[in-house]
Amino acid sequence: MKVLFIYPKYPETFWSFKYALKIINKKAAYPPLGLLTVAAMLPIEWGKKLIDMNVSRLKDKDIDWADYVFISAMIVQRESAKEVILKCKDRRKKVVAGGPLFTMEPEKYNEVDHLILGEAEIVLKEFLKDLEKGTAKKVYKAAKLPSLIQTPIPLWGLIKTRKYASMNIQYSRGCPYDCEFCNITSLYGRLPRTKETNQILEELNILYENKWRRSVFVVDDNFMGNKIKLKKELLPQIIKWMKEHKHPFTFFTEVSINLADDEELMSLMAQAGFKMVFVGIETPNEESLKECNKFNNAGRNLLTSVQKIQNYGLEVTAGFIVGFDSDPPSIFERQIDFIQKSGIVTAMVGLLNAPKDTRLYKRLKKTGRILEKAFSGNNTDFSMNFIPKMRYKKILKGYKKIVFSIYSPQDYYKRIMVFFKEFKPIKLKRKGRIKFCYFVGLFKTMFYLGIKERGRRAYWRFFIKTIIKHPKFFPQAMTFAAYGLHFRKIFQNNKII
Repeated sequence: MKVLFIYPKYPETFWSFKYALKIINKKAAYPPLGLLTVAAMLPIEWGKKLIDMNVSRLKDKDIDWADYVFISAMIVQRESAKEVILKCKDRRKKVVAGGPLFTMEPEKYNEVDHLILGEAEIVLKEFLKDLEKGTAKKVYKAAKLPSLIQTPIPLWGLIKTRKYASMNIQYSRGCPYDCEFCNITSLYGRLPRTKETNQILEELNILYENKWRRSVFVVDDNFMGNKIKLKKELLPQIIKWMKEHKHPFTFFTEVSINLADDEELMSLMAQAGFKMVFVGIETPNEESLKECNKFNNAGRNLLTSVQKIQNYGLEVTAGFIVGFDSDPPSIFERQIDFIQKSGIVTAMVGLLNAPKDTRLYKRLKKTGRILEKAFSGNNTDFSMNFIPKMRYKKILKGYKKIVFSIYSPQDYYKRIMVFFKEFKPIKLKRKGRIKFCYFVGLFKTMFYLGIKERGRRAYWRFFIKTIIKHPKFFPQAMTFAAYGLHFRKIFQNNKII
């Protein structure tokens, strides 16, 4: 049996980092971890190829080679996934599809021969048994959430790691919180399930043996869902492993804001090599936090919490939302003010949407506020799939004001300087030399931001100010500058700025 794995193309989005990746000569931010893991679940004797359409072009000869085509996708990849399915069916290939997109809206993919809905560890075995007997069904749905102890190491040999800016691993699935707008709990449950520590160490060993020496994204939706296990088992072992291997990786992940309440955990994460955490802050408006069941954010000084995390050497990136029923007219100015004062350099601000099967979707559907258009999965494309309480035009106008303000060169560079004042990373001895590609990236950044693009004066002021006041952060400053270029391009293409 020969299987072709296809990962559909991402559109230009906030998190695609398309324009920043060009500067460092990378094709995509992360590889398709789900498909690589599924590939490792298939019989070892089967032929396997993977085409990540964000890295290379899908050719007819690739499809013709295969007996079966396996596709996985996120919601934001919907359009590309549909095109891939039709192309494969035109070439008379059997298509097997799974992942969040197909699990959330299986009724839209009648052309797919076999739908694997839910997590693959258990349900894929059932499909493979039926396939061998010639009795494979149209739909397979996971009856329960599997243990991650049986999850295999991803089949990294199917990709060229040098094409990516970061590798990724997964430690846990599920989140103990149940935010009204979030579909994580409906997909993966509220009880975090984790891999064993030895599984994670083996995955790090494999990446190390493959000569990876850059960042590693721990893709958990809430890395700190099981704090006791983190502090007693995983992080101490990662600290030991990193010391033995001269700190070859830096890590980043997603957490909740109450990380700021646990100094021991922050310290352990910093010692283990974590440099960045994504936090869902959503809004500084207390009533809106209560509305969306974000109670772990409510009743605290969010600004102080962010600063405390950054004081421990963990850069905070964050998500913000406008469009809650409880949002006052002042919310747009308050969001700008909070983001600028916090020093959160990478601040993704999006319009509220209601993904299918979330509590928000069910609540709005009961009152007739859900619109027929599908949720796009792109948080920054102006779309809302429900009728908001505040007039949509007013929300959109305020949203544009936020984005224009926080990503204008002057305010963006000012925010980076606020971050440098609060950021206190611990120094870890890393093995390796500065690579030539870093110098190439620096010169490209200087060309694009200092010569070609708008905001040249602000860039050079930022460049000189960083050298004088924060010379040790200069490489990070240039990385931030490249991110800023990407964010502005994304919003320019959406005709926001």
